Amino acid sequence: MRILIVEDERQIAAFLERGLKEEGYAIDVVYNGNDAVDWATSVEYDGIVLDVMLPGRDGFSVCRELRSRGNKTPILMLTARDTVDDRVTGLDTGADDYLVKPFAFKELVARVRAITRRQGDTRSVDLQVGDLILNTLTHTAQRGEHRIELTTKEYNLLEFLMRNPSRVLSRTQIAEHVWNLDFLSESNLIDVYIRYLRRKIDDGSEQKLIKTVRGSGYLISDEPE
Repeated sequence: MRILIVEDERQIAAFLERGLKEEGYAIDVVYNGNDAVDWATSVEYDGIVLDVMLPGRDGFSVCRELRSRGNKTPILMLTARDTVDDRVTGLDTGADDYLVKPFAFKELVARVRAITRRQGDTRSVDLQVGDLILNTLTHTAQRGEHRIELTTKEYNLLEFLMRNPSRVLSRTQIAEHVWNLDFLSESNLIDVYIRYLRRKIDDGSEQKLIKTVRGSGYLISDEPE
């Protein structure tokens, strides 16, 4: 999943970027409110971690602007301002959640998981396609009675596919959401990881879930071809 971090304090931004990357997210970072609006409206993100106190326009203004443009990306606001009025203002501008500094990183990760789950119109931690189940909390997969061990990137790729069932995803879309912006589109890394997933998920099963749409990309579906 791809997250935009908006934080003007470089040390905090670097800490969040490093920590969320270790959790398997693809991360972009900007340091002011104007860039936040530009990036959030030109790139499809799964979530935004947005500081309130920013140069240029503040986080409240950024959130209000994005919602006025119809952008529904889940937003977690960060701030050192912990009054009730500030929290109410953040939520009223359209934020999905609000976290006061200082915070425990594991709480931030839990809140990011929560708001991105909410985007899928479900509170379930399990994603399911056919008899394949992916638990988004434990990062484990199971097909039928068979438990599937996944590496971090395999999990990220499978999660992206399963959050978009029966939807053809281009290699560019996959690269943007699973890898970072500097991912080389000419690389065959995506094809390699698709093969890894097929071996673990489809080999030995009569019904193949991961499918190639030639010239377009990949999809996951339990519908017969």
